[in-house]
Amino acid sequence: MKEYQTITEISGPLVFAEVDEAIGYDEIVEIETPNGETKRGQVLESSEGVVAIQVFEGTEGIDRKSSVRFLGETMKMPVTEDLLGRVLDGSGRPIDGGPDIVPDERRDIVGAAINPYSREYPEEFIQTGVSAIDGMNTLVRGQKLPIFSASGLPHNDLALQVARQATVPEEDEGEDDEGTEFAVIFGAMGITAEEANEFMDDFERTGALERSVVFMNLADDPAVERTVTPRLALTTAEYLAFDKGYHVLVILTDMTNYCEALREIGAAREEVPGRRGYPGYMYTDLAQLYERAGRIEGREGSVTQLPILTMPGDDDTHPIPDLTGYITEGQIMMDRDLNSQGVKPPVNVLPSLSRLMDDGIGEGLTRGDHADVKDQLFAAYAEGEDLRDLVNIVGREALSELDNKYLDFADRFEEEFVQQGYDTDRTIDETLDIGWDLLSTLPKEELNRIDEDLIEEYYVEEGQAVEA
Repeated sequence: MKEYQTITEISGPLVFAEVDEAIGYDEIVEIETPNGETKRGQVLESSEGVVAIQVFEGTEGIDRKSSVRFLGETMKMPVTEDLLGRVLDGSGRPIDGGPDIVPDERRDIVGAAINPYSREYPEEFIQTGVSAIDGMNTLVRGQKLPIFSASGLPHNDLALQVARQATVPEEDEGEDDEGTEFAVIFGAMGITAEEANEFMDDFERTGALERSVVFMNLADDPAVERTVTPRLALTTAEYLAFDKGYHVLVILTDMTNYCEALREIGAAREEVPGRRGYPGYMYTDLAQLYERAGRIEGREGSVTQLPILTMPGDDDTHPIPDLTGYITEGQIMMDRDLNSQGVKPPVNVLPSLSRLMDDGIGEGLTRGDHADVKDQLFAAYAEGEDLRDLVNIVGREALSELDNKYLDFADRFEEEFVQQGYDTDRTIDETLDIGWDLLSTLPKEELNRIDEDLIEEYYVEEGQAVEA
């Protein structure tokens, strides 16, 4: 292994060094400072005679006297089933005071794309216990469904609720030990120490940590490390899913911080910026992460992604949510108005979307009436929302009796269906029964999106109990 003392320039998180041999892209580097400290880095650019190295721990203390060693391999994640219950930093090193990790193997963090021929179509329901997701924008195994939020909204509370409650219903029925086949990989990027403490307190209080692996990159950690954290998390998820048969839910927060790190590194490399200063290759970079969700034919496990991003300035046309929407299969939209009304979780179901929902619901998956109920709830709530705008102009007295019923429906939908707090875990049956309870406040003839047999079975006049 050659050692160089040929550093020529230090720019932000980057170190440039002269070399006299071919160095591979993404190769891992050790830089030893004059005071004996060793920092890790990764080759970002390799041209004849010069390499650019991004340093994970920051470039403080590095000078021209520092020595550079190229390890001849790309970054690898030590993987083992014993990672469950552990807390690691953004570079994959344990920070929970536990023993060192003894890996079964070490895997390249870039991973390999799933062969399209071997991909299995996602169509099995995941119960999150959150009505706004389960009932209206259902999550299925192998899907990537981001949460589009904004600064100050409680997206972390929703993420923790899903991490605690997410189950695979068919596993629960046949297993004595409920949910043992379901694991959560939690990758935090650029979050504050306060947020990190909230996450860890919740994981430990509820016992969710036992089936989780947590990767924690804090706001004061180097931005470069943020580009590695989600890849370490997804490599661990792929191992648990496709080698050990777990159904894995990967929660990545906050993808906006990840993209800001890409922009920072791009600026340090003096790249020509794309839209709003972000690198032109950001779409490709995000796709490399999101497309690592899925199922493989013949393998028991699955990787399902729930990335969270905060839209800068509440702008859903911003490059980060815009590109994310192109790659993923829908989105869950958090709403500032609902949050100010005290609705928890403040999920606006109308602009939300799950493109794979129709294949993951129905008889044998959720319930035979699910699709019809969902369509009718969407239609009735949209009608109520439109009438709210009209009321602001003409007043409620000018509306017909039916219009007033739709207005009341919209209010009750937010108060009873969407509103449930962060500690309530609803089964899909409970969610659909609440939906029928709300639809029963409308005249039967208005339920034009529901099969008549289902109306006979579930519809009850207002004031009577809903059939189970």
